[in-house]
Amino acid sequence: MALIKSISGIRGTIGGEVGEALTPVDVVKFAAAFGTWVLQTTNNNTIVIGRDARLSGEMVNRLVAATLQGLGINVIDLGLSTTPTVEMAVPAKKAGGGIILTASHNPKQWNALKLLNQHGEFINDAEGKLVLELAEQEAFKFAEVTKLGKYTQSDKFLKKHIKAVLDLPLVDVEAIKAKGFKVVVDAVNSSGGIAVPMLLEALGVEQIERLHCDPTGNFAHNPEPLPENLGEISRLMEKGKFDLGIVVDPDVDRLALINEDGSMFGEEYTLVAVADYVLQHQVGNTVSNLSSTRALRDVTEKAGGQYFASAVGEVNVVNMMKEQNAIIGGEGNGGIIYPELHYGRDALVGIALFLSHLAKSGLRMSRLRAKYPNYHISKNKIELTKEIDVDAVLSKVQKHYVKQPINTIDGVKIEFNKEWVHLRKSNTEPIIRIYAESDSLSTADHLANKIIGDIKEIISAKSE
Repeated sequence: MALIKSISGIRGTIGGEVGEALTPVDVVKFAAAFGTWVLQTTNNNTIVIGRDARLSGEMVNRLVAATLQGLGINVIDLGLSTTPTVEMAVPAKKAGGGIILTASHNPKQWNALKLLNQHGEFINDAEGKLVLELAEQEAFKFAEVTKLGKYTQSDKFLKKHIKAVLDLPLVDVEAIKAKGFKVVVDAVNSSGGIAVPMLLEALGVEQIERLHCDPTGNFAHNPEPLPENLGEISRLMEKGKFDLGIVVDPDVDRLALINEDGSMFGEEYTLVAVADYVLQHQVGNTVSNLSSTRALRDVTEKAGGQYFASAVGEVNVVNMMKEQNAIIGGEGNGGIIYPELHYGRDALVGIALFLSHLAKSGLRMSRLRAKYPNYHISKNKIELTKEIDVDAVLSKVQKHYVKQPINTIDGVKIEFNKEWVHLRKSNTEPIIRIYAESDSLSTADHLANKIIGDIKEIISAKSE
């Protein structure tokens, strides 16, 4: 059993003891804390909620809605929805905030409350700490019986979301229709099974093969859209009957693509390709986090724009995009953020922009992928004892490579020409995560192992 409280929300496994898992008591307590924060900070008594299709979704949904009503908050329930749809609905309904009931890519025994501010964006560090304090203090004041909040349901926002995507100038519906694309969709039996085919039909895709598109919440495979979890759709694509494969996570904010031959386009390259398309039509800046591929920087600079790296985390990417007036950004996990629509990772806008790009390029998926710089990321971690001062270790690594370009906004990132290593400490356990990128996986592995060796030497020297 697990329960993780953080500035971005609360997540945990269903079942178990209070305070040790995501039990009904914990759901109510945290929903009450967020509702209280919204009332205190916005003077607005409306909150939008929506959920993915996981098995516990209906139960958690009822608990959250009733708790908010008990505070005197009016609840607009979108029901089965996507994270980006809820994000867009919050400002559209002039609500004080939003709650998305999803554990994103986590397995089906998990659920979570992800928290949005009145702009439909994830709450920031300071706001998250205030919500956690309210939950800890149980500083709630519930409404009298005549002042309970109202509960309404709305199933219109997914269609509004899709219409907004289709209305974007860079989404070329006619070009997509003309290509007669044949597409396979794997939505891991969550709400993407509703949203993605609906979008593809609106875009004029000729054939849609639905794979795990029944929103039962019984995930057919590990829901994180990584290559090791996508064997079934890959084998289907290998038969050569389809132009591309589309995979989304349970709440539809991450997008992975499969080439016509069953090979992986690469989650890191979802953003690279979409950014390339956008930059062909508008010169501007881009943003991704420090652990994302350098290929985005290469594509951006080639187009005459400027690339910026943010700390890891969607809220940090969004903040940097606003600061630098970026026209597109996101994360290397397949998260596309297109400000012309809204400031949030959105697989639906990613699909529409990518299909426009593919249609206009005249290339097959694999040929389009081959256009981009080919980098490989090695992901590693080193476990430390609790007595070791992780910050001190990172500081010594930084001093060791002082002659190299270094970024310290989130851990330590060291650049070696077109290669890099990013070291970040975990917030919950004594671990340093070590990501390295190079033009081959073996070189990236070698680079990561070199840094791991440096860390072990630092620790060994300190203990002597």
